[in-house]
Amino acid sequence: MAGSEHVRVAVVGSGFGGLGAAVRLRREGVTDFVVLERAGAVGGTWRDNSYPGCACDVPSHLYSFSFAPNPDWPRTFSGQEHIWDYLERVADTFRLRPHIRLNTEVRRMRWDTEKLLWHVETSRGTLTADVVVSATGPLSDPKTPDIPGLADFPGKVFHSARWDHGYDLRGKRVAMIGTGASAIQIVPEIQREVTRLTLFQRTPPWVLPRTDREITRVERWLHRQLPFTTYARRGLLWGIRELQVQAFTKRPNELGLIESLAKRNMARAIKDPELRAKLTPTYRIGCKRILLSNTYYPALAQPHVDVVASGLAEVRGSTLVAADGTEAEADAIVFGTGFHVTDMPIADRVVGDDGRTLAESWKDGMKALRGATAAGFPNFLTVIGPNTGLGNSSMILMIESQLNYLADYLRQLDVLGGRAALAARPSAVGAWNRRVQQRMERTVWNTGGCTSWYLDANGVNTTVWPGTTTEFRAATRRVDLNEYEVLRPPAASGRAARGGRGAKAEVTA
Repeated sequence: MAGSEHVRVAVVGSGFGGLGAAVRLRREGVTDFVVLERAGAVGGTWRDNSYPGCACDVPSHLYSFSFAPNPDWPRTFSGQEHIWDYLERVADTFRLRPHIRLNTEVRRMRWDTEKLLWHVETSRGTLTADVVVSATGPLSDPKTPDIPGLADFPGKVFHSARWDHGYDLRGKRVAMIGTGASAIQIVPEIQREVTRLTLFQRTPPWVLPRTDREITRVERWLHRQLPFTTYARRGLLWGIRELQVQAFTKRPNELGLIESLAKRNMARAIKDPELRAKLTPTYRIGCKRILLSNTYYPALAQPHVDVVASGLAEVRGSTLVAADGTEAEADAIVFGTGFHVTDMPIADRVVGDDGRTLAESWKDGMKALRGATAAGFPNFLTVIGPNTGLGNSSMILMIESQLNYLADYLRQLDVLGGRAALAARPSAVGAWNRRVQQRMERTVWNTGGCTSWYLDANGVNTTVWPGTTTEFRAATRRVDLNEYEVLRPPAASGRAARGGRGAKAEVTA
């Protein structure tokens, strides 16, 4: 990339958020954009997470773009390879390849207060952009805990999101660290080939049956011949989940029935009372992510599988020591310990109008107006930003709502004309965040008695949306200019910028 290259929009990331943004830009008539992807292929988390058993826990027909329905999903819950293939086809179908820059990692993005544009430094050169869309996603950078002695472990160590397919687990003693969504898919797969599997469980998850099945040829034929049946299926799946939201957000005590179903699921496979006690959560279901599996509990009941009801605290050579003192020998350690969700590394690489990074601005917690724009970072939008996550439905619904907001944001800039930028007012960001956190107080994520990855270091839920996807879509349908300052270049306004943010134009709406 030449240093003088300029684009209207620079999109960072090529997962669902980045590709969705690219499609929306083309549909809005914007063709002057690039998609910057640090890896060698599109796909985001569905490219990176190729561990054994990797699959989605949202039904296939709901976990796809409304503008790109797939009548040929092979299963009701699709595997990683099918979702990655879907994203590759989206890139081809909507002719996105010419816009995508693979193996191009963003190293720094700096806002220019004089020219009202972003300077984007990448591993392959620099460019400038009027607008930046950060679509790196919260599940892109693995988190591995700092365990004393881990650096001296003589065996193999890797994270579930960076699976080493060249390492043969057969005949090995393997330690699985963590009991999240990845771990419960990995454990049943690898226990078949390892000599011994030790699961270090800090907190047991609630696990419901997974109602997965093959989608028949007749069903797929019907979806191809009568596309409205695909939309009807998607609509039914969406509606059921919308009706469930009240229990999560306003009436957590109603989730007791779901807990009984989860306990029954456990009891079918786990006959040992001591093991069942280890695996029974003490918090309200839904407080942590509810997991789906028919094979997790049967795998834990196998004689060569051990469950340590404590987190990994120390590594002494090939001996792993839990916080409760339990020891286990291992040849390999697999970390299923999640991602940097509330401390996304991309935030360290974004420098706003006052010289602070986004990470510094968010040091007391992530905050963004309507989940998209942060105070001090003009013309910078995040897809899957703060408080846009879901606990029971498809994130694609939230992504598409944020793409509506992005589209109207660009329309507003067009209406303003000339060189202009929109800067989220701190008062508007604060008001939005207060409303979100007030609604969060009654939710199961805040009252359920657990500590989850939804919470940041201060114990604040900056991850999940405390309402329905319908409510979020309504909140992001249009950009309210009263929530923004309109910035103009100082030379164009005839007066100097105040606070280093460019000249401000008053807006009446």
